[in-house]
Amino acid sequence: MNLRKSERKQVKIKLALQGSAGSGKTYSSLLLAKGLCDGDLSKVAIIDTENGSADLYAHLGNYNVLSLQPPFSPQKYAEAIQVCEDAGMEVIIIDSISHCWDFLLDYHSSLAGNSFTNWAKIKPLEKLFIEKILQAKAHVIATMRTKQDYVLNQKDGKFVPEKVGLKAVQRDGVDYEFTLVFEVDIKHYAIASKDRTQIFAGKPDFIISEKTGREIAEWCKGVNVPSSTALSKQSLPKISLQNAFNTQPFIPLKDVKATEKQVYEAIQQCKNIAELLALYKSYPDYKESLRVDYEAKKSIIMNSSNNGNLNSNGSHKIQ
Repeated sequence: MNLRKSERKQVKIKLALQGSAGSGKTYSSLLLAKGLCDGDLSKVAIIDTENGSADLYAHLGNYNVLSLQPPFSPQKYAEAIQVCEDAGMEVIIIDSISHCWDFLLDYHSSLAGNSFTNWAKIKPLEKLFIEKILQAKAHVIATMRTKQDYVLNQKDGKFVPEKVGLKAVQRDGVDYEFTLVFEVDIKHYAIASKDRTQIFAGKPDFIISEKTGREIAEWCKGVNVPSSTALSKQSLPKISLQNAFNTQPFIPLKDVKATEKQVYEAIQQCKNIAELLALYKSYPDYKESLRVDYEAKKSIIMNSSNNGNLNSNGSHKIQ
């Protein structure tokens, strides 16, 4: 038994994304994975329980898909994770782990005898599943569906159901098992509800991008990441679109030879959809690599209460 100084070694992130249907959990997971493996999606595997939804984003790159079929038992999930590890995957996405909890609930209800004592038969199976995730040699990103949760409150002598927010379809407290947990809303904004990395703790909501994954990868390597550079509503630089290209006087966009970084910075300065669309059309070479940044900025503009041109410009669509 030896006492030693604390030190943070290179680790593999265990991350969870919680959100309702349509919040973009699968897409966000792939962007995070792309950042974690430095853009090489061939090192990413997605364990798909969502009826082929993983293949909807094949345009992002040549990632690998392992499709699971019912029943979604903990043993089947563990076997799938092992297959991905044996194949040398650096990032494993499990989309989603809610099906495993559904399986355990159905299994519990099928057992004869005392319902309370029967949970003793369920816990070892659930523990096997969670430990397989935590002990994986790869980064793991797990998605969880959420649903509206209710409580019964007494009013005027009657019990009335009241909404108390969204609850993940998983065992209570499962989020404590993960290093980082993002809550993703229907407008695709994320906020960290748990963050042992301290990169995103206390930060405003933002759109998950490949850059988010790169920040997490740096932290996993032991590099101190002082604050998040994720795209947030409140963190946009206070400089003009022209200054992003360092041009005095301003040169029309079509005549400017800009780097991808300069175009990215220019995206952040767009004040309305018309400016964003003009930028998008002016630099076709960066349409795909910066697509998520265009979409993120578009969402910010359309949801900003300070944008006076929302009604006149909100109909434009970036495609």
